[in-house]
Amino acid sequence: MNNIALRYHRFGEPESVLMRETIALAPLSAGTLRVEMCFAPVNASDLIPVTGAYRHRTPLPAVAGYEGVGTVIDGPTPLLGKRVLPLRGQGTWQRWVDCPAELAIQVPDEVVSSLAARAYINPLAAQMLLKRYPVRGKCVLLTAAGSDCAVLLGQWALREGAKVVYGIHRSPVHADRLAAMGITPVSQQDLPTITAMSACAEIVFDATGGELAEAILRAMPESGLFVCYGLLSGKPFTQLPQVRWFHMRNELASLSVKAWQDAFRALWPRLQASQCSESRLFPFEAWRDALAWYREPGRVSKPLIVY
Repeated sequence: MNNIALRYHRFGEPESVLMRETIALAPLSAGTLRVEMCFAPVNASDLIPVTGAYRHRTPLPAVAGYEGVGTVIDGPTPLLGKRVLPLRGQGTWQRWVDCPAELAIQVPDEVVSSLAARAYINPLAAQMLLKRYPVRGKCVLLTAAGSDCAVLLGQWALREGAKVVYGIHRSPVHADRLAAMGITPVSQQDLPTITAMSACAEIVFDATGGELAEAILRAMPESGLFVCYGLLSGKPFTQLPQVRWFHMRNELASLSVKAWQDAFRALWPRLQASQCSESRLFPFEAWRDALAWYREPGRVSKPLIVY
């Protein structure tokens, strides 16, 4: 039996180095599930390793993709035929994925697959950020506010009692959408307003770094907390005492299997009750189109690869 995967043998731009390859499926090892994939989204975290940013921990060749949903076709009996998220094992941009049974996340019947496929990278990060850095009664500022993670951070921060949430967005298409969620939109080009809001920010969740991070840090009070969970600009910024770094990889390293499973049990109901971007579906064969759509400025829907 052969698998079909998007694999890379060298680092570089994903459109250049990813190759659709046929690979022989290895025998299934004990305690492992084999999952026939249904959907897998495209995230920044899927593409960045392909460029070589984490080459010290990315052995080649490698299959791209970190999350997705599928149906168990082989492995421990209780999960056979069930929908799961096959996480923290192999890359998910392939037709069949093997993953440790204890780390597979069973999807509740009421959660649609197109939403379940996206439940890991952004929703879990947002949930963990708010647990580590409580926002009740605080003035919160978000960068990259139109992104999937920031949209959830903003909605959930308000539900957890944040005094106000400001959202800095790059494209004007996001303004009305953010306002409808209760997030006060601010254009990334409106530096005077960004400066004013930064001056009262008690906690900043930043996904961009670079010049925007520098501008916020110059204006925000020393008592404020600046939490960086991404570097979408690709540019560093000055490290000041109020800066904290959040890497989900480090958070997961300390989680027990029970805590890992419990995190998703808490996540499913809050995710279903939230406003999320629509999905745009791309056949596996059209993966290049999915990547091109992901890079579209002002995009408001999430590309999902369909197997």
